[in-house]
Parts: sequence; C-alpha cells; structure tokens
Amino acid sequence: MDSQCIAAISTAAGTGGVAIIRLSGSGALEIAGKVFSPAGKREVKDFRPRYMYAGSIAAAGGITDFGLCVYFRAPHSFTGEDVVELHCHGGAELSRAVLKKVLQSGARAATAGEFTMRAFLNGKLSLAAAEGLADMINGQSSAEVRAGSLLYAGRLTQRAEEIQAGLTDILAMTGADVDYPEEDIERTELSDIAARLKELKGDIDALAATYEGGKKIKNGVAVAICGRPNAGKSSLLNALLGYDKAIVSSAAGTTRDVVEGELELEGVRFNFFDTAGIREQAGEIEKLGIVRAKQALAAADLALVVYEGAFGDEEKRLVTQCSCPVIKVRNKRDLGDVPGGDEDIFVSALSGEGMEELKKLLVNTALPQSALEGAFLIEERHYAALKRASESLRSACDAVGAFPVDIVSVDIRSAWDALGEITGETATEEIVDTIFSKFCVGK
Repeated sequence: MDSQCIAAISTAAGTGGVAIIRLSGSGALEIAGKVFSPAGKREVKDFRPRYMYAGSIAAAGGITDFGLCVYFRAPHSFTGEDVVELHCHGGAELSRAVLKKVLQSGARAATAGEFTMRAFLNGKLSLAAAEGLADMINGQSSAEVRAGSLLYAGRLTQRAEEIQAGLTDILAMTGADVDYPEEDIERTELSDIAARLKELKGDIDALAATYEGGKKIKNGVAVAICGRPNAGKSSLLNALLGYDKAIVSSAAGTTRDVVEGELELEGVRFNFFDTAGIREQAGEIEKLGIVRAKQALAAADLALVVYEGAFGDEEKRLVTQCSCPVIKVRNKRDLGDVPGGDEDIFVSALSGEGMEELKKLLVNTALPQSALEGAFLIEERHYAALKRASESLRSACDAVGAFPVDIVSVDIRSAWDALGEITGETATEEIVDTIFSKFCVGK
C-alpha cells in the first residue's frame, strides 16, 4: 500500500471560521514542520500526540496565518497512519494557499476518498462502516444520517461477522469429515448441519428484510397523489407542504404535468407527486398528463387516492392499478359532510382539518417502526450480497444428505464469501474503488 504522505483541505469549500488541512502518511510530521512554526521554543518534531499547539502557518505566496496544529501518531488516528491537521482561518483562498505550501513541502494531493480508503486498508473500519460514513456525510434527512451512523458504528458488520463465524464452525466440522474419513472421530450429524444452516439462513433473510424500509430512508418515500379532476389533489399537496406549490383552479384538468414537492416527516423525506386528474374524457394534452400520472403511480411507494363525496368506480379502478399501499383520502371536509365509511381519513385541504393526522398516517403506512429507529440495511449492495448468501445456503440445505459434505461445503463457502463483500474481506478492487470514489477529496 502507498504510504506516501497525502494532503487535502478537509473542510467544506467556501468561506468559514476555520479551515483544516489534513496530512496523512509517512513523514507527515516532518512536512508539517516545514509549514508550521509553534509559538515559544517548541519544535514540531517534539509535539505530543493529540495536543493542540498554536503558532504561525506559512502559505504559498509569502502569506502567513496564525492558527493551530495537532498530531495523531500511528496507529491511533483515523487512517491508522501518522496524521497532522493544520487549522487556519477559513478563507477559501487562504486554505488553498496553505495546501499549496504543504504540497510544495513534500506531500502529494489526496484523491477522492483516499483518507477513508487508507483507514479501511489499515483495518481502522470495515467496508460497510465506510459506506455508513458516506451516508452520514451525504444524508438529506435526519433519518438517513441516523441510519448511516448505525452503519458507521459497525452494527451491520458485526451481524455479518457473527453469521460468518457460524458458517466457519460448520465448515470446520465438514472439513474434519472430508479430510479424515478413515479416522475414528465422531461423525458430524447431518441433521445438526441442516438445522444450523437453516437457522443461519433465517438470520440472513431477517437482515435482508430490513432493506424494504432502509431504501425508503435512503431514497425518500415516493407518494403519488391521484384521483379524478377537481378532487382537490393540488390543494392537498399545498396543504401538506405548507405553501403553494401547485396551481389550484376550479377548472377541471388544470394539472397537466406531474408537480413535485418534498416534506420531511419523522426525519424521513417524503417526495410527493401531484398528478393530473385521471378521467376517460380528456383532451390531447390532458391525456399526456394522464399518461405521466399513471407512470408516477407505477413508480410510487405509496398512493393517496383523493376524492370527494362517495368512493366511486373511478377510485376503485385507481386502487386496482396500484402496486403499492393506498391511503383513501376523502377531501373537502369543510363542506360539512359527515364521514362516509369508505375513507381511511377525512380531511379539508382548504381549512387544514385532518392534515396532521394524515401526516402520521403517511409515516405509519409507508415505514415500519424499525426503519424510524434507524434502518439496519440501506445500501443496495449489501442487500444483493445477503440475497446471494441466502441462495447459497438454500442450495446447501437442499444438498445435505443428498450429496457428500465436500459438495455442501462449496455452497457454504459461497455464502461466507458473499457476506465478506459487506465486511470487505472478499470485496473486489472494483467494489472498493467504486465505494471510495463517492467521497469528497479530503475525506
């Protein structure tokens, strides 16, 4: 592994109170000594790890700033290497000038995600934890950040390693039977192997099942608002968002295209799609809007079928077209009608009656409670690896008793390798490069 000292600005681009230039690798402290001059009679080479020192920072172009320096000695650092951080004032040009001086002093410019990749290669964090860190940084909702933090903390890695350990025990048992068949050793009971494999497969399937909520945490919940013209769909969208996003008119067919809006509920992003009213009699342009409405409905995680009065045949047809959960929203409660019994909720988009209850219903319908507490599985890559592991164990279970144990062990090993793609033990170079390319330079 390349241990050359790398450097980058680790704070966000732009102007701020403080900017941090991070160095990691061989000679980091020596290079820092060419840039940082501590106050008093100290020398950089004598710095105590994890102590902040004040002093002057030399930058390219003859610029001098006053800031701080901290040293983290390997292996007790984020990357597992010697790390030095220079804290200067947060001007965009100033921080670039300090970085330029550091590069002139012997460091190499870091590539995207290289600090985190070095942490992974040095055993400071698993591959799944690195992905959790990326989710925390890039999270667009508090629920996504929370789920990323659980991934970063190693919960998924721990579960994958526990299942791998169970598979390793089975491989050890079958290996003894294969390698020493003539010895007077206690033969492994096939029924015990089959039961243990079935148990581990159940653990994998339970873990994979959390992805249904996890992908909604990561991508947001797509909600299609559909119904007949003039049912109040656009008014409902505006009431949910708290501002006028869609044009509202008493004229039928006003909404010709899909109007989008975003709202965070219980920390989760809900992406709403107000669609054109669906009806048989429509003009040419309105028909195009209806086609797009049906496309939005097909891609939705949840549908709000909005209507007024009775839940009629048109609404029933809409429900049959939905492949996702449906909430029947009866609108125009302000007109004084009484509940009709068909609706899941009775609201008034005009007065706001029932809107808070609708928001709670949206959350409870779209997401399991486990997802709100922090989805365990949010990466599609992890889900695909678990499905492969499950399929391999299914094949192994079917083979027990029908084939020799060495044949069974091939499927068990395949399951172990699939789980290793999550922890990083068997991940290919292509997978590793793809994951770390998602990070910014400086992380």
